[in-house]
Amino acid sequence: MSAEIINLRQFRKKQARSEKEKQAEQNRISFGRTMTEKQLTRSLNDKADKAHRDGRIETDDDGA
Repeated sequence: MSAEIINLRQFRKKQARSEKEKQAEQNRISFGRTMTEKQLTRSLNDKADKAHRDGRIETDDDGA
């Protein structure tokens, strides 16, 4: 009946890495966006800005 010997220092480090990885996963879910999502958002904003600029009516404000 011999018990498995565990190095406590290694166990603590392994546990700390595991906790950090769990936190990183939560951050990726909460804050992370893929490059494709960022590019899509940027292109949609550019398209909306162009449509807004194209819809403007040019007026002369010379007092005429």
